[in-house]
Amino acid sequence: MTDSARLDVDDVPAAFTEAASRYDRMVSLNPGYHRHLRSAASALLETLDPHRPLRVLDLGCGSGASTRALLAAAREEGAEIRVTGVDASAGMLEQAEAKTWPAGVDFHQGLAQDLGEQRAAWGLEAPADGVLAAYLFRNVTERDAVLADVHDLLSGGGTLVVQEYSVAGSPFASATWTMVSWAVVIPLAWITSRQTRLYRYLWRSVQGFDSVQTFTDRLYAAGFVDVEVRTVPGWQHGILHTFRARKPA
Repeated sequence: MTDSARLDVDDVPAAFTEAASRYDRMVSLNPGYHRHLRSAASALLETLDPHRPLRVLDLGCGSGASTRALLAAAREEGAEIRVTGVDASAGMLEQAEAKTWPAGVDFHQGLAQDLGEQRAAWGLEAPADGVLAAYLFRNVTERDAVLADVHDLLSGGGTLVVQEYSVAGSPFASATWTMVSWAVVIPLAWITSRQTRLYRYLWRSVQGFDSVQTFTDRLYAAGFVDVEVRTVPGWQHGILHTFRARKPA
């Protein structure tokens, strides 16, 4: 497929595999990327009991940056943690598995929408204490079904944290996202890899994702309570959001 071809959501795992060897380098050019992941991981860990072993699912773990953020947040909380990372891209998982991890971290390939059927195969027979899903849900077509499966997976009182771009309903946020995408992100992708279709898809998928209110409503409809939403400082203010929700005890 040529770089000029339009990328559809079904092609996203293969596109990430194609870009996997250069992905960590690309995101390192975003000075807030790892800091924002760490903030999302901390938002999850601070709600969990650090005095007992914790089980967390990193859904859409990619090359392992979010997994690393979870481990760092757990150390900060003084918690013992086991993390299962799941991602649809074989190439991104290869990048993750090539890194050094402590005991208790494992990775599996699969789609988020397969969680209900594959949780046992992924070693998730027992309920999880928390789920982190960073930059995942705009790539999921069956969002309500996946949220329902995450709700089923969590133990009572467990927490879901979703980090995602959302600009719907905000002309200023939408215009800022478009400007940065086409003036910075897409040109950098061309410079680093001579491929831009994944990042053109990134721009388009963010534009088409739920508004903050719509996704919040999805969380409540799936059975979650105490939904909180925060954004980040800097140019991504009003663009990048962290949603935190709890399964009733």
